[in-house]
Amino acid sequence: MARLLVVVPSETDPPARLGGWLSDAGLELDERHLGAGDELPADLTGHDGLLVLGGPQSSLDSAETSPELVGVRHLLAQAVAADVPTLAICLGAQLLAQVGGGNTRVGVAGPEVGATLVAKRDAADADRVFGPLPLSPDVVQWHHDEISDLPPGATLLASNPVYPNQAYRVGQRVYGLQFHIETDEAMVRAWAESDPVGVASSPYDLETVCA
Repeated sequence: MARLLVVVPSETDPPARLGGWLSDAGLELDERHLGAGDELPADLTGHDGLLVLGGPQSSLDSAETSPELVGVRHLLAQAVAADVPTLAICLGAQLLAQVGGGNTRVGVAGPEVGATLVAKRDAADADRVFGPLPLSPDVVQWHHDEISDLPPGATLLASNPVYPNQAYRVGQRVYGLQFHIETDEAMVRAWAESDPVGVASSPYDLETVCA
């Protein structure tokens, strides 16, 4: 059975539905909840893949502000170097961009919150993961920072007009998603209750954002 290291930077963003899908697919999930004090391994030995989720931390935080992210960056850098199958979501995707040589910043268009569309780029057609997806999948967004520059050599797979770097691949098997695919309604509602600034930035009312 393939063993997946699941890094949960915050209890506000657990694997939720995605964890269920991965378990149903036959993967063993080794979850490390950083907010609960779980330690990260020094390397990816004993794991066949890596999943890094999101959280309220910022990719712009210093090591003093968010010391728990130091080890996350280290593991992502290892995954890039060895082309280990990896999925990094939201905060995870921003950290992945940084360790690969890209850049992040506070989102110039403000927070992106709620359901939005992203559009596949031409390169997605030949991608083993994105190829079968619809041309413009409906996704859930919740971020204040953005990936301003992809890592050198990365392949852009999906964009939207607000923040163009929505999904990308580094190497052949390392993926970053700015948007969320793991959420359920309860998670989104909890995010909305804790982030009135984000909700206020959305063109939709609270109930529409949480629907």
